[in-house]
Amino acid sequence: MIDPLVLRTDPDRIRESQRRRGENVELVDELVAADIAKRQAQTAFDELRSEQKGLGKRIGPLQGALKKAGTDEARQDAQTELDSLMTQAQALSDRVKEAERSAAAAGDVVDALWLQVSNLVNLESPIGGEEDFTVLEEVGTPRDFEAEGIEARDHLELGELLGAIDVERGAKVSGSRFFYLTGPGALLEFALLNLAMQQAVEHGLVPMITPSLVLPSAMEGTGFLGQAAENVYRIEQDDMYLVGTSEVPLAGYHSDEIIDGDRLPLRYAGWSSCYRREAGSYGKDTRGIIRVHQFDKVEMFVFCRPEDAEAEHAQLLAWEREFVDALEIPYRVIDVATGDLGSSAARKFDIEAWVPTQGTYREITSTSNTTEFQARRLRIRMRDGEQTRPLATLNGTLCAMPRVIVALLENHQQADGSVAIPAALRPFLGGRSAFTPVQ
Repeated sequence: MIDPLVLRTDPDRIRESQRRRGENVELVDELVAADIAKRQAQTAFDELRSEQKGLGKRIGPLQGALKKAGTDEARQDAQTELDSLMTQAQALSDRVKEAERSAAAAGDVVDALWLQVSNLVNLESPIGGEEDFTVLEEVGTPRDFEAEGIEARDHLELGELLGAIDVERGAKVSGSRFFYLTGPGALLEFALLNLAMQQAVEHGLVPMITPSLVLPSAMEGTGFLGQAAENVYRIEQDDMYLVGTSEVPLAGYHSDEIIDGDRLPLRYAGWSSCYRREAGSYGKDTRGIIRVHQFDKVEMFVFCRPEDAEAEHAQLLAWEREFVDALEIPYRVIDVATGDLGSSAARKFDIEAWVPTQGTYREITSTSNTTEFQARRLRIRMRDGEQTRPLATLNGTLCAMPRVIVALLENHQQADGSVAIPAALRPFLGGRSAFTPVQ
């Protein structure tokens, strides 16, 4: 969530962020009113509770005086005063309980509204929807297959020729948008995983294998139960969720903790299987493995001081570029527009690989600066001297397996249907330089 102080001192900053995202601006007015009501209810409770404590301080000594009274008249006077105070205390107790319930209810209203408000966008992000991104750089030149005299095959045709991808049996066993990676396809994923983890470790990230099932608190804390909820798989019987990215368990790793500022930044690289319902994508990318329900991914995650977040964001992007450069495929880097950020991100950069048979670039990595948004929701703080304060979190995809495999197969295909293997992957494939069609 956003720092409540921003709501109280500069609500227009939140309104402008909502406007740039194309989200509900009036929600901010509701939140301002609810926050005022919450504070008023809390004040009323605190005042009554203080009055109750004061009354208790009077009752205690009076009970002692009653026991020590030496005459019937003194005992009667003390008893009369005590009875009066006890009657007041009982009535006050009922008022305190009601005030406490009112304060809690007002707090619940505020909490529910905060969950609907996305993170404050970075004002440097381009304004607009999915197509309104800014291209920051293009790297490499797409091959001219026609000039080479090659009729380019798409990744599925290549995968079938190589015995690397089997979508028919994937559909038979699990339904549409599932697949098997077989033989060279499986070996290619393992090679990509090893290359990604080798690079991550070389840069000081701690490798992790994370859970694929998480509690609602982890999913909500990272912002995936808002606008992204339609794409989340929920296990109703156990009230748990299958993650769509290891960002979720990585973010939750330090939930409810206070981290010593001297330990920051903490950088992790998590591998997990990921699950997405792909709701709303009916008819899109139905061929092959570009848009699927289950895939594997290596995700980087950082906990750092808020003042260091932008530098960490640039570093994550640099590491993503290093990985894609090693795969020798053309790509571009884009600054994602505000309407396509997702609720947690203040700013996001994507790397999109060139897909020859589609004649366009497709996203293969993404890195987001979520500032303090997730940390506040997950109650993660840093100890800074004698103070504690929220820290910042960032995430970045190092390798989303299916789409990287798509880009590799299509960009490195040869006229005979074989696929050349980039030099960086060969050590993880026994030195092999190419995959060749099965006979």
